Amino acid sequence: MISIDEQIKMLGRGVTEILPEAELKAKLEKAAKEGRPLRIKAGFDPTAPDIHLGHTVLIHKMRQFQELGHEVQFLIGDFTGMIGDPTGKSETRKQMTKEDVAENSRTYQEQAFKILDPEKTKIVFNSEWLSTMTLDEIIRLAAKQTVARMLERDDFKKRYAAEQPIGIHEFLYPLIQGYDSVMMKADIELGGTDQKFNMLMGRELQRECSQEPQVVIMLPLLEGTDGVNKMSKSLNNYIGISEPPSEIFGKVMSISDELMIRYYELVSSKSLKEIGSVKNGLKIGSIHPMDAKKDLACEIVERYYSAEDAAVAREGFEKVFRDRGNPDDIEEVSINIEGDSVWLPALLARLDMVKSNSEGRRLVKQGAVSIDGEKVLDENHHMDKAGKFLIKAGKRRFAKVILDFKV
Repeated sequence: MISIDEQIKMLGRGVTEILPEAELKAKLEKAAKEGRPLRIKAGFDPTAPDIHLGHTVLIHKMRQFQELGHEVQFLIGDFTGMIGDPTGKSETRKQMTKEDVAENSRTYQEQAFKILDPEKTKIVFNSEWLSTMTLDEIIRLAAKQTVARMLERDDFKKRYAAEQPIGIHEFLYPLIQGYDSVMMKADIELGGTDQKFNMLMGRELQRECSQEPQVVIMLPLLEGTDGVNKMSKSLNNYIGISEPPSEIFGKVMSISDELMIRYYELVSSKSLKEIGSVKNGLKIGSIHPMDAKKDLACEIVERYYSAEDAAVAREGFEKVFRDRGNPDDIEEVSINIEGDSVWLPALLARLDMVKSNSEGRRLVKQGAVSIDGEKVLDENHHMDKAGKFLIKAGKRRFAKVILDFKV
């Protein structure tokens, strides 16, 4: 049996703040005394289909609560997802359709169970109570807070000062997230540091509704592969846990040596002592940063796939980057071109190696595109010969192309 103090130490690893910490201890002691699990709430708005490593910082903390015998309520914000969380946004977010939210919700459940125990997880959708609220109920909920309170939020405050529009529906978002805590009777809510205002709103509304206020546990936001911004699909700096193993491995290898330590601390399952040994080894030079990063990449791939997949991904990476070879599993694609030539950036986009012609042009100008091992530096380069070609764009994107021209 793990003591309460040991539980708090375990649950506090990697946590930024617990509000208030004394209440967490009291809730754990009360739950143990009454023999009932605590209700752990964490909400995810399905605004994109992928769960990435940034999300897993929170989900692994949920798993720790499960291992201690508590009930995890994985809240999918299928209703709030259509509003759009204004947190950290300098402008009103585009609202999503029901169809988009439904599809993303399905993939969220599948991916979450790569980490959570399905038998100990309760999937909850906030449309269950929010979609049936009457206008009278919404007005009564809105009456529990003031405009001045809402403008205490940093993002709202900045937009208001800059005379940028704030939609009334955005003011409703923190209220609705807090109301979720009331409906779920949450004992503890987990969230990123950017959700502090919303989660504390849950405490306020629970108190208003004569419930014992939830404890708020805030976790740090994981920087994306750019090392600057929060990991986000919209910024294309994310590592999705359902991406191919080779892609996960390659993206981890692309992060800086400094950011690697941050990833060890937030997404590795190694003990604090083991991570300390890695840090010390890097400092005194007994561990090479490249080797430490490969070990981290292997651990992450193995966690979401298998040890075999991790070994194959590592072997493939080393073949391409250490031996300057090419991967063995490049799919061969036949392309028929109308005309007597094709602009290289447009071909890269057609092959899904880049998202747009402009991105393809930029890669060419950077010297990051090669054909059969020869770099192409002319952004206006046109391919005008039929045949088979090996094209490489960036560090990890390859394509075997059979070109055929129809004049």
